[in-house]
Amino acid sequence: MRVTTEVDGDAVAHVELCRGDGNAIDLAMARGLLDAARSCETARARAVLLTGRGRSFCVGGDLREFAAVPGNRLAGHLTDVTDALHGALRILAGLDAPLVVAVQGAVAGAGLGLTAAADLAFAASDAGFTAAYTGIGYSPDAGVTWSLPRLVGPGRARDLLLTNRRITAAEALAMGLVARVVAPERLAAQAAAAARTLAHGATGAYGVTRRLVSGALSASFDEHLDAEARGLAAAVSAEGREGVSAFVAKRRPDFVHPPFGGHGDHGDPS
Repeated sequence: MRVTTEVDGDAVAHVELCRGDGNAIDLAMARGLLDAARSCETARARAVLLTGRGRSFCVGGDLREFAAVPGNRLAGHLTDVTDALHGALRILAGLDAPLVVAVQGAVAGAGLGLTAAADLAFAASDAGFTAAYTGIGYSPDAGVTWSLPRLVGPGRARDLLLTNRRITAAEALAMGLVARVVAPERLAAQAAAAARTLAHGATGAYGVTRRLVSGALSASFDEHLDAEARGLAAAVSAEGREGVSAFVAKRRPDFVHPPFGGHGDHGDPS
């Protein structure tokens, strides 16, 4: 098993890269990630926590596997890997459930893309980040040329992607690549606590918020205001009614089992 998935009692989907040797992504692992993303969707997870077992989160693609593929088959093999990996990312991005990612050790290549895809990324203070792609003559994948400029700005993204310079967890925090830096021994517990808190929140509203943020840089201001208005109007959902009712009653809202029935589905604001 290169990727494991378990949904706990709080509806948090725990997805773990567990291949060893830096969790390098070969074709089997890419397909494992796709299966894991499908499991999160089928299980209607309320939050997804992505981690990597061992000393490093993910060092990117498995170069040994790529080198072993005959030259006339390599392009097709790389397409198969990226199709599976990108399919997983598409599913995770389309969920209402927020994605929490916890990283440690080496984070490179597709590992950087998985980190940048997070709604909330935790990094151990010993984590180190590098793009790595152009250093081996490859161009990026895993959505990193889309997500990284949005997080750190186009200039910094070009710097990281073209020079492959390694940055520390503190630098990643300062430039906006990750949201939290914690001691290595506290990484797992803090990331799990954040995922659990999100799982008890307003999942439908989270989904609308995720889509609004993702679409913000490709829409005009007028278009985006309209999308926000559509999303807010949909707050007549069970979640929205429960949230307002709880505020008025000065109690904690129950978004998991809203007394108005059903679960928050705010629809698509696009």
